[in-house]
Amino acid sequence: MIIDYAKIYVKAGDGGNGAVAFRREKYVPKGGPSGGNGGNGGSIIFIADGNLSTLLDFRYKRKIVAEDGAAGGNSLKDGRAGKDVIIKVPPGTVVKDAESGEILLDLDEVGKEVVFLKGGMGGKGNSNFATPTNQTPRYAQPGRPGKEMNIILELKLIADIGLVGFPNAGKSTLISVVSAARPKIADYPFTTLEPNLGIVKYKDYKSFVIADIPGIIEGAHAGKGLGHKFLKHIERTKILLILIESTVEDPQKEFDVLMKELSEFSEVLREKTKVIAFTKSDLLAEDEKKKLSGMKIKGYDNKIFVISAVAQEGITNLLDYLWNFLKT
Repeated sequence: MIIDYAKIYVKAGDGGNGAVAFRREKYVPKGGPSGGNGGNGGSIIFIADGNLSTLLDFRYKRKIVAEDGAAGGNSLKDGRAGKDVIIKVPPGTVVKDAESGEILLDLDEVGKEVVFLKGGMGGKGNSNFATPTNQTPRYAQPGRPGKEMNIILELKLIADIGLVGFPNAGKSTLISVVSAARPKIADYPFTTLEPNLGIVKYKDYKSFVIADIPGIIEGAHAGKGLGHKFLKHIERTKILLILIESTVEDPQKEFDVLMKELSEFSEVLREKTKVIAFTKSDLLAEDEKKKLSGMKIKGYDNKIFVISAVAQEGITNLLDYLWNFLKT
């Protein structure tokens, strides 16, 4: 099961205190200051790990604290720096401030590494404060505290194409035919309960990624159905492939409802390039297929495809069109 949301507390390590110490040497009655510096606190570092696909680990680990720096010692010995904590998350993870909702970090590339919270600096020992007029300073700096905050981790899948449609529009069937993904397929609505990613192997070792999310219904942007929970997963896609059943009475109405839900959820989705494909064409006569392919949909200017994933009709032409769009 994909876990795409987590709220956790993170804290960088505190810096170690500087030391107040003096040399104790034989035959040197008044040794000078010899307090060492405190070590820096450990930092909180995020890395986008391509081997991860869910935020499941953070369901059980909600508090992450880096190690504090050690205090300075005598004989000018500096304290050891605290160990950094590396937090590995799936590519596509967004880090938000839990209080304001502000996006602080976007780990949108595999291998991306960012120091999120830097550890507190260690304090200086009294050996740093000796002057000609104060040769035996009896004070040192305390270490600085590490930054801390509550954050939200939100996963947005990275894909080239997002499938959008009402329940039973044929999204899962299509992704299972064009890729190695094996989502649950059945003849009842909301078969898909979580997003699925499929890698489409295109001609001559080329490939692109398709994301399938649960079906959208009217009112999805306000929380109805399941699709609203996963609309964020198609915000990163370059193209939205709109799937509409070829047997519906009013294709224009279906398209308008889908566009309204996408627009209400996100301005980003409203501006995405869209391609319409009428599915389940194996249920139609040839003249009905031609009528659909030539249909004018208000608010849509690209080519219309009429396909059947089950019968493999129109799939190659659709993939060619999508690939050419992705290249440009």
